[in-house]
Amino acid sequence: MRIANRTLKTIMLFSLMPLFVFAQSKKSKADQYEFKMFYEIKTTPVKNQAKTGTCWSFATTSFVETEIMRLGKGEHVLSPMFNVRYAYPPKAENYIRYSGLTNFGMGGQAHDVMNIIREYGFVPEEVYSGKQIGEEDYNHGEMDAVLKAIIDAVNKDKGGKITPVWQKVFESALNIYLGVPPKEFTYQGKTYTPKSFVEAMGFNPDDYIELTSFTHHPFYKQFDLEVPDNWSKGLYYNIPIDDLMKIMNNALAKGYSVAWDGDVSEKGFSRKKGIALVPAADEATDDSKKDEEDAELPAKEKVVTQEMRQETFDNRTTTDDHLMHITGLAQDQNGDKFYYTKNSWGTKDKKYGGYWYMSVPYVRLKTIAIMVHKDAIPAEIKEKLRIAN
Repeated sequence: MRIANRTLKTIMLFSLMPLFVFAQSKKSKADQYEFKMFYEIKTTPVKNQAKTGTCWSFATTSFVETEIMRLGKGEHVLSPMFNVRYAYPPKAENYIRYSGLTNFGMGGQAHDVMNIIREYGFVPEEVYSGKQIGEEDYNHGEMDAVLKAIIDAVNKDKGGKITPVWQKVFESALNIYLGVPPKEFTYQGKTYTPKSFVEAMGFNPDDYIELTSFTHHPFYKQFDLEVPDNWSKGLYYNIPIDDLMKIMNNALAKGYSVAWDGDVSEKGFSRKKGIALVPAADEATDDSKKDEEDAELPAKEKVVTQEMRQETFDNRTTTDDHLMHITGLAQDQNGDKFYYTKNSWGTKDKKYGGYWYMSVPYVRLKTIAIMVHKDAIPAEIKEKLRIAN
């Protein structure tokens, strides 16, 4: 009798297993985003900034590469490290002139790349990789510490005055770590200088502008955005957040990509799931929080206002963390829109091959600034900003 009961239980267990498996697969399906692309702009492969704080150069270089493709000049992979090499000396000089009371480090902004292109040009990555010791991935920890030590020593003014040769010491260290940038190079059978290569690509850095959206400065005016990595005092057009979103959407619809600067330090920015959200439910205490990585998806999100943006910027819960490159617009199974965003953290173990899907509420709340081609701006907004065609 015992054997018969055990057999019956075993039969019942196995008969229920398909239902259990079906329920599990159905739940996992419901917890997954399904995206359909509205616009997807052709771009270059995802790069990896690795152990550096040079997202500003990687994102903006990708943006420039994509613009070159839009201009009909083909696909060319440019060197992010060329920009990094030329950004450090003026950043160091700025640090010395402000007696060490300004920012110095790996960070920067999108306009830093445009400033370097104006003065020095750009080069293909195969011409200047910035890798000097055969390393596979970038690692600027030691270099940045050495460069900082040099300018801190200069700033202490131990000799009673600053010598005229400290810049040579600084440049020498840069060349040792990153390599001497080329004055002339051969690429695809032709010889160029970095500036003549820019001309050959038909790229004009003056065609690109940066915009932001905060209420502590007047709208439709420019101001020096108060974030530490804006060391070069770049000016941003200030517009309402609704206008900023209109510009982004108009750009993507017309085949222009967007360089994006924002906050990725929130729990809603999931490195595991490749999604960025502003969940509707307020977070509870640390002890009772449900881990964002285990939260069910798709998720309901907050309605983000201009006032919320300003509050989080003022209280530093929205910070200037990271630059990425928006190359598309998608819609999930619920009809909610997401910005398809190319990152610079490589592709290994990344859910969407190095891309993130950032929701509209997330972008409305966590955007610090954007860069676009001036022709991507709707005419009525361009007129308010007094931007010439």
